[in-house]
Amino acid sequence: MKKKKTGWYLLETEQDYGNALARYEEVKYAAKGTAEHREKLLLAHLISEFEEKTSELPEVDPVELIKIRMEDFGYKPADLAREYGDKGTVSKVLNYKQALSLTMIRKFSRLLHIPAEALIAEYKLR
Repeated sequence: MKKKKTGWYLLETEQDYGNALARYEEVKYAAKGTAEHREKLLLAHLISEFEEKTSELPEVDPVELIKIRMEDFGYKPADLAREYGDKGTVSKVLNYKQALSLTMIRKFSRLLHIPAEALIAEYKLR
C-alpha cells in the first residue's frame, strides 16, 4: 500500500495557518489508523505550535476568552454544548453563574485552541 504524502511543513505564515485550519476541518473526524487521522494529528500539532508562537492572548477572564475564541471560529453556545454535552451548564458558565469544570477546560481548550493554563485563572461569578 502506497503511503499518501501530506506535504505539511512548519507553519510560517498566516496563509499556512489558514490552510492548515481548513484542512483540519476536513479531516477532523477521520477514523483512527487512517492516513487522514495521522494527518489530523500532525495538523493539530502544527496549528498549536503556530498559535503558541504568534498568539498574544488578551488579559481577560477565562469566560471572556472563550467568548472571543467562539467569535473567532464562528461558534455558537450550541457548538460548545455539543462538545461538552450539556447545554444548560454551558449557558450558566457563559453567563458567569457557574465556574468552568476541569472537563470543560480540557474540551474547550482543544475545541477553541486556548491553552488550558489560560482557562484556569480565577474569575468572579455573578
